[in-house]
Amino acid sequence: MPSLARVTAPLAAAGLVLTGLAAPTAHSAPAAPTSSYAALGDSYSSGVGAGDYLPGGGDCKRSANAYPSLWHRAHPAAEFAFAACSGATTAQVLGGQTSVLSAGTTLVTISVGGNDVGFADTIRTCVLGTDRDCADAVATSRAYTRDRLPADLDATYARIRLLAPRARLVVLGYPRLFELGGCLFGLSEAKRRVLDEAADMLDETTAGRAAAAGADFADVRDRFAGHGVCGADEWLHGVTLPLDESYHPTATGQAKGYLPGLVAVAG
Repeated sequence: MPSLARVTAPLAAAGLVLTGLAAPTAHSAPAAPTSSYAALGDSYSSGVGAGDYLPGGGDCKRSANAYPSLWHRAHPAAEFAFAACSGATTAQVLGGQTSVLSAGTTLVTISVGGNDVGFADTIRTCVLGTDRDCADAVATSRAYTRDRLPADLDATYARIRLLAPRARLVVLGYPRLFELGGCLFGLSEAKRRVLDEAADMLDETTAGRAAAAGADFADVRDRFAGHGVCGADEWLHGVTLPLDESYHPTATGQAKGYLPGLVAVAG
């Protein structure tokens, strides 16, 4: 699933969060980091909805509770470039975020594609419109996923490979947003079903292109199962304030859904 927010500021190096080893004392030589991690992608990687947003990120909303921050906290010796940004499309990853990559990068993570297929507008239509309106909007999103997204993803992964040839590339998917069955508030079951089916198509398409690029795919759908909107223990926000955090993982979703997915493939 994508960011449901819009990017309102350009991606720029000044907005990136860069951390690494502590500065050496005057009596010691600087120690080169043993690894270098770059976190790219959209709001599901920046951590919109997880709170504790880091200073300097502006509308990118990079969270201290997002899975990239949590992974780096467990691997503090790694140099860390946190470039993921709310609302990012594949074009915006290519246009700015990949500037943090180098021949020394050893790990790259990315979630991207949801904004390309227009999920923000799709969700908005489903919240405000009829079941038929929702189904039509989902059909438009699925058509983009089928016809155009594969080339967008191929170009993105190829650029990452070119700029960071030594890096392990981990592509993270999106959870199904909703639980089915009875739900006192929110969207009808018909709307929830077609949106979950669209998420499955997006994940399957992304997984296929990741495999073609020699990347690892971290499928988080099973980890979020039972924890979607309308579930008893939600790891995803429904409609909430601020609105741009709606339909995004909570801090718990980042820690128990996304982080284990990354750790399972990258350690």
